[in-house]
Amino acid sequence: MNDVKIIFFDIDGTLIDTQIKRVSEKTLEALRRLRARGIRICLSTGRSPVSLPRFEDVTFDALITFNGSYCYDRTQTIFSQPIPPQDVRRLLANAAALGRPVCAATKDRLAANGRDADLVDYFAIAGLEVPVAQDFEAVCRQDVYQFMLGSRKEEYPALMDGVPGAKIAAWWDRAVDVIPAAGGKGTGVEKTLAHFHLDRAQAMAFGDGGNDLEMFGAVGLGVAMENASPALKAAAGDVCGHAARDGVYHYLKDHGLI
Repeated sequence: MNDVKIIFFDIDGTLIDTQIKRVSEKTLEALRRLRARGIRICLSTGRSPVSLPRFEDVTFDALITFNGSYCYDRTQTIFSQPIPPQDVRRLLANAAALGRPVCAATKDRLAANGRDADLVDYFAIAGLEVPVAQDFEAVCRQDVYQFMLGSRKEEYPALMDGVPGAKIAAWWDRAVDVIPAAGGKGTGVEKTLAHFHLDRAQAMAFGDGGNDLEMFGAVGLGVAMENASPALKAAAGDVCGHAARDGVYHYLKDHGLI
């Protein structure tokens, strides 16, 4: 693994255990030691920029947010692809017909038009509350990079009916992220590698959910957490320990990367 120059990390279920909901000291140590060795570190998450957790004394080289729809580093935007306005309107109508409240995400805001049990529990995984906002409609007239809402698989066809410019990125069976059709963590990784003039063979990634499948396809080695979905484990080049037991730290240490 001496040729690894950049590593992409999912957050929830990977760097942060979904039950503990905090970054462990060993995880922080691993990230610091990677940077000290000159290996670039990047977040790759479904979260928005405004809902990223704090990683004490750790500076990331790039951040892939909204499942790849908005990517940036410390100085500039690397890639930006909001959902087309006509698809925003149709998706909101479809969600309303299903009786599903929706949370819209712009670069600077999260705004919801209501809450249900699935959406509340989805936000709780990240230790957040659903931000119901009176100006929801105004927010949706801005560039929307992602919608979050409770949804089961049987609702997907009705939710996405007539919405060609967006797609579902799901890593939990009770809720979905809806992102631009041209988005996805794989796209975000590809844009970030090009930004740093690196090849996929020099990249690896850690993840745990279905929305990490595309990311694994864009790097030389994808490592699934012990707590990852069966589909992601099947697509992974390797498996590390559980997020609750500092699986990322121990894998990096055992393979001489830190």
